[in-house]
Amino acid sequence: MDNNLTLTPNQILAGERLYAEAISIILTNARAELLIFDQDLSRGDFASLQKIALFEQFLSGNINSHLTIVLQSTVFFQEKCPRLLKLLETYGHKMTVHETNDTAKHAKDCFILADGKHYIKRIHIDQARFKYALDDPETVRQLNSRFEELLEATQNKVTVTNLGL
Repeated sequence: MDNNLTLTPNQILAGERLYAEAISIILTNARAELLIFDQDLSRGDFASLQKIALFEQFLSGNINSHLTIVLQSTVFFQEKCPRLLKLLETYGHKMTVHETNDTAKHAKDCFILADGKHYIKRIHIDQARFKYALDDPETVRQLNSRFEELLEATQNKVTVTNLGL
């Protein structure tokens, strides 16, 4: 898959299809850590077979890999992403999904960070304008600080196991 022919890193790009392709590039380049902040995963083709295969490749390819997802709403994830939910069931020891509390629901951008050096950032959820880069640890460091703040502002963790007697 050589999507770099249609996507130029380090510049503002636009379009839902290009956004989904750029996400695939970031996922393909991830080896050990993926951090995702999104409103609900409804944009970016997260429920597609291709993305599920990339997530599974990431989770199974490295014994130390870990995927952390922070969402403002988990409804789409739980109702429209059954394959991703299945990955949470299978790789629950390497994957966590959190929902933000009300104080963090004002954020209108979304981003994915990979291995402390690759990123994609959608500028506003309602517009398919984004920027992505490979090997940009300085920008990723800044976004990682923001991710940590958002993670601290979570209230619920999605689980796939039923608790009780």
